[in-house]
Amino acid sequence: MDPKPGDDIVQAAIKVLLTGTASGKADRTEAIVRLWEAGSITLPVAGRSYMVPDRPARDGDKVKLVGANNVAKRGRGGSLRSRQAILHALVHIESSAVDLAWDIIARFGAADAGYQLPADFFSDFIAVASDECRHYRLLEQRLEETGSHYGALPAHDGLWEAAVDTAGSLAARLAVEHCTHEARGLDVLPSTIAKFRLNGDRASADLLEHVVYPEEISHCAAGVRWLKHLHSVAHNHDWGQAQHAQRGHEEGGQQQQQQQQLEAVDQQTGLKQQQQQQEAVDQETVSQQQQASVAAGAVIPPWAAEARGFSSVELWFHALIRRHFHGLFKPPFNDEARAQAGFGPEWYLPLTVPASPPAASNGDS
Repeated sequence: MDPKPGDDIVQAAIKVLLTGTASGKADRTEAIVRLWEAGSITLPVAGRSYMVPDRPARDGDKVKLVGANNVAKRGRGGSLRSRQAILHALVHIESSAVDLAWDIIARFGAADAGYQLPADFFSDFIAVASDECRHYRLLEQRLEETGSHYGALPAHDGLWEAAVDTAGSLAARLAVEHCTHEARGLDVLPSTIAKFRLNGDRASADLLEHVVYPEEISHCAAGVRWLKHLHSVAHNHDWGQAQHAQRGHEEGGQQQQQQQQLEAVDQQTGLKQQQQQQEAVDQETVSQQQQASVAAGAVIPPWAAEARGFSSVELWFHALIRRHFHGLFKPPFNDEARAQAGFGPEWYLPLTVPASPPAASNGDS
């Protein structure tokens, strides 16, 4: 069951997912990182069938999982109990993040879906898993130093519920888990750090500020980077359908003209409106591209057909979030940290308001 030389990276990732305790997952994560860096673990084997579990094992952890609405409020850090509750929640989040990093490798790393994932994709998410593992260990140690332990309080499974909802789409997984949730963590971490520091818990504050926070920026950046990769592959790969490719080029030209018209909207006051209008235009294009793909017998996979309907990765991201994320984005946003991750306001501000309805068709007139 332990990772060993000769495993491929998907096999190794599955071994972590099948491990029943958070500490065991951390042990195996560290072993995989060493083997990967030594060149002893290979890329996935083409054509091999892998049995990826629907959910990661957690049977060895004594953590009671409850609905998010049933988790007691953690307070503002003014009491030891409040600070322990905050630390406990952070330990659980980091442990869940270890599973999420390995699941994206196991679930999508060998998928025959035209993703064209290079070795850098695996290196990036192995690095994410390694960081989350270290965060888990350090935060658990800090929790124990305060006199508590992981499992002392209930926790919710919201992160994994979102993973279940995006299990069929790498693009959706990147958009929801590795862009949106990671960015939300960047939004709330400064206030969490302040709670500890203002209440005299310098050790917890320093750990979050100097270790966890900067590394979480790189995790959001990984989500952005690989969603951009998928958008680029969808638009630039020769899918073996010249007619379909030409149609996409023509429609892209139409979108460019429409985009130029929309750019006349004032940048400060009209960004949301501009993006909403473009979303409505691109949603109609998606439908046309998918229908044309089917009619022409194209080999282009559905995710790529969809991506080709959006003139920018940001607009595709908006469509993915509106379909796979519940609710609107809510400020305040940590604009500085998000920008460091390559996740500027054009990505998230349009999602603070409902989408514009599709424009009425002139075909019925």
